[in-house]
Amino acid sequence: MHDEAVTLIDDQILQLTEGHGFLYETFGIRPQFSWHVDPFGASATTPTLFALAGFNAHLISRIDYDLKADMQKTKKLQFVWQGSPSLSERQEIFTHVMDQYSYCTPSQIPFSNRSGFYWNGIAAFPDPPKDGVYPNMSLPVTDTNIHLYAQTMVANIKERAAWFRTSDILWPWGCDKQFFNASVQYSNMDLLLDYINKHSAEFGVTVQYATVGDYFQAVYSRNLTWEIRDSQDFLPYSTEPFQAWTGFYTSRSTLKGIARRASSLLFAGESFFTQYVQKHPAGSICKCEALKQLRSLRWAVSEVQHHDGITGTESPKVKDMYMNNLMYGMFNVKKLMASIIFDMNSAKKNGEVYSSVYVKDSGVPGATSIDQYIVIYNPLAWNITTFVTLSVGHLAMSVYDELGHPVPAQVQSSAESRSTYDLYILVAISGLSYRKYHVKPLGGKQSAFIGRSVKYKRKDLTHADQQSQQLLPVVNNCYQVLFDQNTNLMHSITERETNQTVQLTQEFLEYHVNGDTTKGPISDNYLFAPNASAVPVSKAVGLEVVSGNLMTEIRQYFYSNVTSQDYIYALYTRMYTVPEGYDGELLCHRIEQEYRVGPLELNREAVLRTSTNLDTRQLLYTDDNGYQVQKRPFKAYENNTVARNYYPMVQTAYIEDDTTRLVLLAERAHGVSSQRNGQVEVMLHRRLWNNLQWDLNYNLTLNDSSVVHPVMWLILGTKAATNILYWTSGLALEHRPVVMFGASSDEGDKPKLHRQLQQNSVHGSHVTVPPNLHLQTLSIPGWRYSSDHAEQVGSICMGRQKQGDADFSRVLLRIRHLYEVGEDPVLSQPVTVDLKSLLKGLGSVMVVEERSLTGTWDINTLKRWKWKTTQHPGKGFSKSTETSGNFTVTVYPKEIRTFFVYFQSQ
Repeated sequence: MHDEAVTLIDDQILQLTEGHGFLYETFGIRPQFSWHVDPFGASATTPTLFALAGFNAHLISRIDYDLKADMQKTKKLQFVWQGSPSLSERQEIFTHVMDQYSYCTPSQIPFSNRSGFYWNGIAAFPDPPKDGVYPNMSLPVTDTNIHLYAQTMVANIKERAAWFRTSDILWPWGCDKQFFNASVQYSNMDLLLDYINKHSAEFGVTVQYATVGDYFQAVYSRNLTWEIRDSQDFLPYSTEPFQAWTGFYTSRSTLKGIARRASSLLFAGESFFTQYVQKHPAGSICKCEALKQLRSLRWAVSEVQHHDGITGTESPKVKDMYMNNLMYGMFNVKKLMASIIFDMNSAKKNGEVYSSVYVKDSGVPGATSIDQYIVIYNPLAWNITTFVTLSVGHLAMSVYDELGHPVPAQVQSSAESRSTYDLYILVAISGLSYRKYHVKPLGGKQSAFIGRSVKYKRKDLTHADQQSQQLLPVVNNCYQVLFDQNTNLMHSITERETNQTVQLTQEFLEYHVNGDTTKGPISDNYLFAPNASAVPVSKAVGLEVVSGNLMTEIRQYFYSNVTSQDYIYALYTRMYTVPEGYDGELLCHRIEQEYRVGPLELNREAVLRTSTNLDTRQLLYTDDNGYQVQKRPFKAYENNTVARNYYPMVQTAYIEDDTTRLVLLAERAHGVSSQRNGQVEVMLHRRLWNNLQWDLNYNLTLNDSSVVHPVMWLILGTKAATNILYWTSGLALEHRPVVMFGASSDEGDKPKLHRQLQQNSVHGSHVTVPPNLHLQTLSIPGWRYSSDHAEQVGSICMGRQKQGDADFSRVLLRIRHLYEVGEDPVLSQPVTVDLKSLLKGLGSVMVVEERSLTGTWDINTLKRWKWKTTQHPGKGFSKSTETSGNFTVTVYPKEIRTFFVYFQSQ
């Protein structure tokens, strides 16, 4: 059950696909109904994905308490949900919301002080009682109490029946950690159900054991007409006025960041391995071992999507388990990618050893004086121009490409380390291709530009001169950013093409929260409950500007007072200048910001607030899972208004007025809000402790003393201009190039590369899609199941499942249209793609099968239930898009098309 608020669509699909693949390969089972009762709020992306996976109905529970109460009264807990405005009725799904009792049996019964209907009691792990007597076991069903049990159960069934339109009632039996001793449960349940059915005339009900599918089949057969719900989600989620579950949008920011980095590395590793298998069938890498390495990260990334995983709502021990699994999987995939480079380029002959994928945080290669070869892989199916950053040990550096030509680069002092320098290398790489660069500690006229640092006097914000403004400009081809030298804060941004100026300032603030339950509501891993408005953290700001020919970095340090030596907040803003001859559209239009936050004091929640003069009317836009955008009008509540106006930002948030839009793009999930007109604030970090007994029992106090370094990109411009930029930019931030490094034994100033490497790097076949499409998946799943359902089920029934090696001939391909209908006059148009032509660089495509989202259904045989609605009064089956027989497909706005592709064997 993946979380729905802070998960990325890529990872939701991955988790679903891994699970469905296992079930189908092992049992021949294809799930058709969801049980999504525990995520903290419901996204509109999930029903769309479940519809695409072949589901007939969707079941949720946790939605805002007051909304649920209204829906109960009006019998509107069931509806047909059109989760995507562009796909609308084509991928709609019948949705059932659990009533106020949620997914649990009532816990209280009138004739006993023990738990209701839980005869196995409360689970005690890891040390179960030796006598088998667990805490709070319900009284066993006997002749003397069976009528009381039956009355209580029937009364609850009838109470719930009043909230639904049909006479079929779903009565969930159990709750968290229940049925750990199922035989005790069923021996009592059997007696009770038999008794009620024998006295059905008296009670007015009959009861039976059922699956969720049985229940939905019963409701479907009633042939009622259902209301349609549009693409609005059920976020945020509150359980009562002071319990807004909006804190987990930011909890454990480090885990959220590592999970996304792991997902991005997996995305790169999958396509890299797929190309290797297709282009180098005789390669020396063991494909079965490689698949194990990929699977270790597939499973780790899938596992952490759990609604008590990436949410940050687990205990520290469980968080450590997630982190260890992610790091182990990442190590495996880095090792695999390095091995592929080694094998493809016969690296031993050239004196190179590719040991790993480079990660700047680890400080691995750069601090030595040895020459470095770096291979940079672009995992996106677009041509990209961007900067990669390396940590190096010298200020005088030179960078060359495969042909020995100098490459634009800039080196400068590091903001975070006194012993190393940051080397920024400008790279231009085709889709799904790699290039090789030679990095040498060397001066001379071909060396990298050296960034020059100017430090400005620290400014006291409490005594800033408001009368005379001295403005410091930082300019590239797209923006002019002004900094106020009286405060050292940002003053404004001018978009140069339209000459539109927006007053814009940024500051860090903290919400102070209560940790004592006797004094009021508390914040914890789940909840955000500020006890007052946010408080500015700094009274003084230091400023350093590092400028060079390719980029300018503005470093702001926020101090608690003028004389403080240390800071816990810093903001690094980077603006790039692209030389002629490079396509710098995306690079020029992004203002990159990195935040350094922590360690925080206890019971502090840190936010970055961006204030502008845009007349936004407090209207905020945020994304659902990086798939679609939701409109978030500010709502006034009697209590807890600040927390209840926080929303999840998985990848995108923006504010706008009639002409101008400010977009924020993130590489991990955050909570985001607009508390004032023209403002947007992003929660970056939380550190909490409270004395709520439940939190203490499960060690859920979130005493997170880490320092976090989240990154965001800002884009400012007209709505039309930002429409073109923000989807592709969000993916470019998510899937930054992967850098692999190796030491060189080459002599001389310039690299001497053999012909094979030049061919692979420069002239290698690339894969590119139009800018409104995204190559969502290119992988070799390795499943051994048959694409023919009858054959697969027959094999399982006869005990003849395919054994042995994985199937490396089946390639899983997904293509996603990024735009909504009507979002852009050009980019919202359908796109026709020739799959044979698209993938020709991998080999000759022989067969293409279109499949359901998770691959288990042939799309031509998939028939989902079509529910009668006010829009479509007819009932029947819903068929998916037909695919052309000549390898040509047309992808419509917001579609995700899934294929099995088979190439001619080499």
